[in-house]
Amino acid sequence: MEKATIIEKITQHKNQPNLKFQLKEKTEAFTKRLFYTLFDIETPVEESLEILEKEFLVLVDLACWINCESFSAVWNRYIGKFPKILKLLNLDAEAVINCDPATQLIEEVYMAYPGFYAIAIYRLAHELFQEGLPLVPRLMTEYAHHKTGVDLHPGAQVGKSFFIDHATGVVIGQTTIIKDNVKIYQGVTLGGLFVAKHLHAIKRHPTIENNVTIYANATILGGETVIGENTVIGGNAWITDSIPANSKVYHTPSIKIKTNSNAI
Repeated sequence: MEKATIIEKITQHKNQPNLKFQLKEKTEAFTKRLFYTLFDIETPVEESLEILEKEFLVLVDLACWINCESFSAVWNRYIGKFPKILKLLNLDAEAVINCDPATQLIEEVYMAYPGFYAIAIYRLAHELFQEGLPLVPRLMTEYAHHKTGVDLHPGAQVGKSFFIDHATGVVIGQTTIIKDNVKIYQGVTLGGLFVAKHLHAIKRHPTIENNVTIYANATILGGETVIGENTVIGGNAWITDSIPANSKVYHTPSIKIKTNSNAI
């Protein structure tokens, strides 16, 4: 096949006119600058906000967002939420200090804990998701997913003092509700019972009440599933029904003792 023919055929199949991968790259740069603006003591806030505003305008244009409101109104409303977001994130960091005996310094949480980073990017993306900005919030949390192993959808609702320990493999679906003082470990899935496109508009993921701890590799599924407050979910548990408050749920492994020492 001649080169000209190959080029023509490739061009024919590139049929998504709004698929511009510079949106992904610019969103990642925007996300990184947001994090530094909130936390890095050497990043000047006023100067950084001016740069972020220009970057945001580019993202809005690349995402082809048609909104009846002016760009400046949306941006001003968004940055107006930064103090609240920062307050929540400082509580998340304190939750790590209070829960993890391995943590020696608060600076360690901000710079070295992937779970905290994933939560930080989620909280920043969630507010843009609420505004209806297409693609950008999802690209923000996917950037954090790539960095941390935590797949936390920007549409989820997360309360105060949230702690994800070790991070890797955590999946939290779009309609999940997580209330205050919840702690989860690596490999936890808060997902849907069914995967079907027509269910997109209903609550498909569980609700986690206050003061719940969910240990590694537990799976909790279903939009009607509620984990009551003060409950502990043990590792590897599989849950598709609601659990009352103040419960302890454990996975019981099947153990068979060898009767023949030579058995394999």
